[in-house]
Amino acid sequence: MDSMTDTVRPTTVQHEELGRAARRRLPRSSLAAWEAPADRADPVGLLLGQAETRDPSLIPLRHARMGVSPFTFFRGTALVMARDLAALPDTGLETQLCGDAHLSNFGLFASEDRRVVFDVNDFDETWRGPFEWDVKRLATSFVLAAADAGLPADVGRAAALEAARSYRSTIEDYASMPIMRVWYDRMESSHVEAIISASTGKTGRRAVRDSVAKAETRDTWSVVRKLTRVVDGHRQFLDQPPLLTRIPLAGSTAEIVETTFAAYRESLNDSRRRLLDRFHIIDFAHKVVGVGSVGLYSWVALLEGIGPDDVLVLQLKEAQRSVIDRSDSEPGSPGGPSHAGQRVVEGQRLMQASGDVFLGWATTPLGGQYYGRQLRDMKWSPDPATFTAAGLLAYARLTGTTLARAHARSGDPVPIAAYLGLSGKADRALADFAVAYAEQATRDYSGFVAAIRSGRLLSA
Repeated sequence: MDSMTDTVRPTTVQHEELGRAARRRLPRSSLAAWEAPADRADPVGLLLGQAETRDPSLIPLRHARMGVSPFTFFRGTALVMARDLAALPDTGLETQLCGDAHLSNFGLFASEDRRVVFDVNDFDETWRGPFEWDVKRLATSFVLAAADAGLPADVGRAAALEAARSYRSTIEDYASMPIMRVWYDRMESSHVEAIISASTGKTGRRAVRDSVAKAETRDTWSVVRKLTRVVDGHRQFLDQPPLLTRIPLAGSTAEIVETTFAAYRESLNDSRRRLLDRFHIIDFAHKVVGVGSVGLYSWVALLEGIGPDDVLVLQLKEAQRSVIDRSDSEPGSPGGPSHAGQRVVEGQRLMQASGDVFLGWATTPLGGQYYGRQLRDMKWSPDPATFTAAGLLAYARLTGTTLARAHARSGDPVPIAAYLGLSGKADRALADFAVAYAEQATRDYSGFVAAIRSGRLLSA
């Protein structure tokens, strides 16, 4: 008999038993537990360690962006929370994780068929791990975002509870679906509108439609108009350091760019290579992006097709080891995790229902590991500081649902659903954790600000 057909596959009941066994190891009420251990790593020390692998000239800017509020500090400290989560008992129910699943790492963007969809949109820290790590980070971000928006503390806890509840109920739905139906499911703008308007009515429906309209305007030409100008008949990037620094394509720089893009091209499938081959690079620059990513190199390339009105902007972003990777090996080493850029790309392909057609990776001649994609292809996310209480709760429902879909797509939802159950006990425990950890993050933020004032950390 064929070995493939001879393999005994676990049944649904056996999958459910994995979840029940996880309950025995880690009761759902234990998900609430957070108390800083006596040997907890110093958050400022962790940030100083990260700074050693980043462009030192940009570290003050990174700290300045993190220093705006406890929420922006939280956005830049995925490493700190990853260390804290790794010190706690976990369910052992692993799936592909975003690794930095705070609420600002979700949003709208263009699918391959040019429809606006909503999904997780940042995978710099993606790696396999216990499902609850992503849920805890998402829930905690809502507590901090509520405070950032000036909303009462009970609204923050309610949003954390709603994120956990929607995750649990959606995982339960996916656990009963055929595998291929889960794989092809995606969050269309009409689904976003239905979820948001269910609790916010016409106001929410109008807000979603306005957001989709904004996303649709953020195409290649919106980037070109913002970041470039025409000089002597040739389009080139603006030179506005440190946020955008034009790098002339000459000498050794041109050779490095050419070699890197050749490697990037090889990571694409044949149809994408043929598409990319119809363009050629006409300019190059370094662009500072994000909060947590500041200090990592992020290059942008301006490409031209059949004429000056046929352009494409690609981004090559530096990738490092994921903060949630608990292995002992470095990326690319024998027996260790894969190329760091490849890790990001493969994690994104697993979790996202529809990704960028130019998603690929490369190693530079200098040894840097990068992943490539289009820059800002209809990407748009809401400003958390503008949320009303109703809007925050609705967004918690949307992101919790979306995270569950990403986990179900990349892993097995049946054991997770069996572990979480139907009672809401896990939801309450996760919300309790979120409140407790948000308080920890706020204390860490105070220590961070004090370190800037003392000169231990530099800030712009």
